[in-house]
Amino acid sequence: MSTNRTFTMLKPDAIAKGYMIPILNKIDAAGFKIVAMKLTQLDKESASEFYGIHKEKPFFNELVAYMTSGPIVAAVLEKSNAVEDFRTLIGATDPKQALKGTIRNQFAESIAENAIHGSDSDENALIESEFHFKNNEIVTF
Repeated sequence: MSTNRTFTMLKPDAIAKGYMIPILNKIDAAGFKIVAMKLTQLDKESASEFYGIHKEKPFFNELVAYMTSGPIVAAVLEKSNAVEDFRTLIGATDPKQALKGTIRNQFAESIAENAIHGSDSDENALIESEFHFKNNEIVTF
């Protein structure tokens, strides 16, 4: 069952390079409504918990170090078919394989520094949104 919400994070590389506003503008132009958003910085414990699924993988420590290296923007987005449409908007994880005009094609440097996160399923969108926002922080109409 598809829902109308997804979760995204603008990663430290995108924020450091000044891409926050251009990326948010692309998200808005694609018809997504921001229902929750905050600029924050993950600490090692939070990043380790959020990426816990990758704990046993060789890149885990590098991922945690990268995600704690600077501020992020966490956001909950709303649109019909949100997860699938947002995955299309952000493009492939490898910016070299991302379609022209996608966020990663325009703003990502590498697989490791790929500018943005997008939930890969409706279930994960809910889990990730709740990780970053308490229910009263998400706008509902």
